[in-house]
Amino acid sequence: MDLEALAARITRLEDLEAIKQLKARYCEICDDDHDPDRIVHIFTEDGVWEGRGIGRAEGREEIRALFTGFQSAIRFSQHMTMNPIIEVDGDTARGTWYFFGPFTMEAGNQALWQACRYHETYRKVDGRWLIATLTIRGPRMAADYETGWAR
Repeated sequence: MDLEALAARITRLEDLEAIKQLKARYCEICDDDHDPDRIVHIFTEDGVWEGRGIGRAEGREEIRALFTGFQSAIRFSQHMTMNPIIEVDGDTARGTWYFFGPFTMEAGNQALWQACRYHETYRKVDGRWLIATLTIRGPRMAADYETGWAR
Protein backbone atom coordinates (compact mmCIF):
# COMPACT_ATOMS: atom_id res chain seq x y z
CA MET A 1 0.00 0.00 0.00
CA ASP A 2 1.38 3.41 -0.90
CA LEU A 3 1.58 6.29 1.57
CA GLU A 4 -1.16 8.29 -0.17
CA ALA A 5 -3.65 5.45 0.18
CA LEU A 6 -2.63 4.90 3.79
CA ALA A 7 -3.02 8.62 4.56
CA ALA A 8 -6.52 8.56 2.99
CA ARG A 9 -7.51 5.57 5.13
CA ILE A 10 -6.23 7.26 8.29
CA THR A 11 -8.08 10.48 7.43
CA ARG A 12 -11.30 8.52 6.93
CA LEU A 13 -10.89 6.79 10.31
CA GLU A 14 -10.16 10.12 12.01
CA ASP A 15 -13.23 11.68 10.37
CA LEU A 16 -15.46 8.79 11.48
CA GLU A 17 -14.19 9.08 15.06
CA ALA A 18 -14.62 12.87 15.07
CA ILE A 19 -18.25 12.48 13.95
CA LYS A 20 -18.89 9.89 16.67
CA GLN A 21 -17.42 12.29 19.23
CA LEU A 22 -19.62 15.07 17.83
CA LYS A 23 -22.72 12.92 18.35
CA ALA A 24 -21.58 12.04 21.87
CA ARG A 25 -21.17 15.77 22.57
CA TYR A 26 -24.68 16.41 21.25
CA CYS A 27 -26.10 13.82 23.66
CA GLU A 28 -24.05 15.18 26.56
CA ILE A 29 -25.33 18.72 25.92
CA CYS A 30 -28.93 17.50 25.69
CA ASP A 31 -28.58 15.67 28.99
CA ASP A 32 -26.99 18.76 30.57
CA ASP A 33 -30.35 20.55 30.67
CA HIS A 34 -30.44 21.04 26.87
CA ASP A 35 -27.97 23.90 27.24
CA PRO A 36 -28.87 26.38 24.47
CA ASP A 37 -25.56 28.23 24.67
CA ARG A 38 -23.51 25.07 24.15
CA ILE A 39 -25.66 23.36 21.52
CA VAL A 40 -25.26 26.11 18.93
CA HIS A 41 -21.50 25.56 18.77
CA ILE A 42 -21.84 22.05 17.35
CA PHE A 43 -24.11 23.12 14.48
CA THR A 44 -23.10 24.94 11.32
CA GLU A 45 -24.20 28.57 11.05
CA ASP A 46 -27.06 27.47 8.77
CA GLY A 47 -27.73 24.25 10.68
CA VAL A 48 -31.21 22.74 10.87
CA TRP A 49 -32.74 20.76 13.78
CA GLU A 50 -36.06 19.11 12.92
CA GLY A 51 -38.31 16.66 14.71
CA ARG A 52 -41.83 15.93 13.49
CA GLY A 53 -44.25 16.95 16.20
CA ILE A 54 -41.43 18.51 18.22
CA GLY A 55 -40.25 21.52 16.25
CA ARG A 56 -37.99 22.90 13.56
CA ALA A 57 -35.21 25.43 13.85
CA GLU A 58 -32.94 26.82 11.15
CA GLY A 59 -29.77 28.70 12.04
CA ARG A 60 -28.04 29.00 15.38
CA GLU A 61 -30.40 31.57 16.89
CA GLU A 62 -33.50 29.47 16.15
CA ILE A 63 -31.72 26.36 17.49
CA ARG A 64 -30.83 28.31 20.66
CA ALA A 65 -34.50 29.33 21.06
CA LEU A 66 -35.70 25.77 20.49
CA PHE A 67 -33.35 24.40 23.14
CA THR A 68 -34.37 27.15 25.55
CA GLY A 69 -37.90 25.79 25.17
CA PHE A 70 -36.64 22.26 25.81
CA GLN A 71 -35.15 23.47 29.10
CA SER A 72 -38.56 24.45 30.39
CA ALA A 73 -40.37 21.36 29.03
CA ILE A 74 -37.93 18.57 29.91
CA ARG A 75 -36.85 17.93 33.49
CA PHE A 76 -34.64 14.91 32.72
CA SER A 77 -33.33 13.10 29.65
CA GLN A 78 -30.79 10.40 28.96
CA HIS A 79 -29.84 10.26 25.28
CA MET A 80 -28.43 6.90 24.25
CA THR A 81 -27.42 6.68 20.60
CA MET A 82 -26.06 3.58 18.94
CA ASN A 83 -25.54 1.64 15.72
CA PRO A 84 -24.14 4.51 13.67
CA ILE A 85 -23.94 4.22 9.91
CA ILE A 86 -21.67 7.03 8.72
CA GLU A 87 -20.60 7.76 5.15
CA VAL A 88 -17.85 10.34 4.67
CA ASP A 89 -17.33 12.11 1.35
CA GLY A 90 -14.54 14.65 1.67
CA ASP A 91 -15.70 17.49 3.90
CA THR A 92 -19.30 16.28 4.08
CA ALA A 93 -20.85 13.20 5.63
CA ARG A 94 -24.18 11.52 6.35
CA GLY A 95 -25.10 9.55 9.42
CA THR A 96 -27.95 7.50 10.82
CA TRP A 97 -28.20 6.64 14.51
CA TYR A 98 -30.67 4.71 16.65
CA PHE A 99 -31.86 6.54 19.77
CA PHE A 100 -33.41 5.18 22.95
CA GLY A 101 -33.94 7.07 26.15
CA PRO A 102 -35.99 7.92 29.20
CA PHE A 103 -37.43 11.41 29.67
CA THR A 104 -39.22 13.18 32.48
CA MET A 105 -41.42 15.99 31.23
CA GLU A 106 -42.16 19.01 33.40
CA ALA A 107 -45.87 18.83 32.62
CA GLY A 108 -47.32 16.45 35.17
CA ASN A 109 -43.88 15.07 36.03
CA GLN A 110 -44.56 12.52 33.26
CA ALA A 111 -41.96 9.78 32.73
CA LEU A 112 -41.61 8.52 29.16
CA TRP A 113 -39.60 6.07 27.08
CA GLN A 114 -38.75 7.17 23.55
CA ALA A 115 -37.07 5.55 20.57
CA CYS A 116 -36.39 7.05 17.16
CA ARG A 117 -33.75 7.40 14.46
CA TYR A 118 -31.57 10.40 13.85
CA HIS A 119 -30.76 11.19 10.21
CA GLU A 120 -27.96 13.72 10.02
CA THR A 121 -25.61 15.48 7.66
CA TYR A 122 -22.27 16.91 8.71
CA ARG A 123 -19.85 19.43 7.30
CA LYS A 124 -16.20 19.96 8.12
CA VAL A 125 -15.67 23.67 8.75
CA ASP A 126 -12.14 24.93 9.39
CA GLY A 127 -11.05 21.34 10.10
CA ARG A 128 -13.87 20.67 12.61
CA TRP A 129 -16.93 18.48 12.02
CA LEU A 130 -20.28 20.16 12.75
CA ILE A 131 -23.90 19.08 12.39
CA ALA A 132 -25.48 20.60 9.27
CA THR A 133 -28.89 18.91 9.57
CA LEU A 134 -30.41 16.77 12.28
CA THR A 135 -33.76 15.17 11.51
CA ILE A 136 -35.57 12.94 13.96
CA ARG A 137 -37.54 10.18 12.25
CA GLY A 138 -40.15 8.66 14.44
CA PRO A 139 -40.91 8.23 17.08
CA ARG A 140 -40.51 4.54 16.54
CA MET A 141 -41.84 4.23 20.08
CA ALA A 142 -43.06 6.67 22.71
CA ALA A 143 -44.58 5.23 25.84
CA ASP A 144 -45.49 6.16 29.35
CA TYR A 145 -43.04 4.66 31.85
CA GLU A 146 -45.77 3.00 33.92
CA THR A 147 -47.60 1.24 31.09
CA GLY A 148 -44.64 0.59 28.79
CA TRP A 149 -44.68 0.25 25.03
CA ALA A 150 -46.29 -3.19 24.68
CA ARG A 151 -49.79 -1.86 25.32
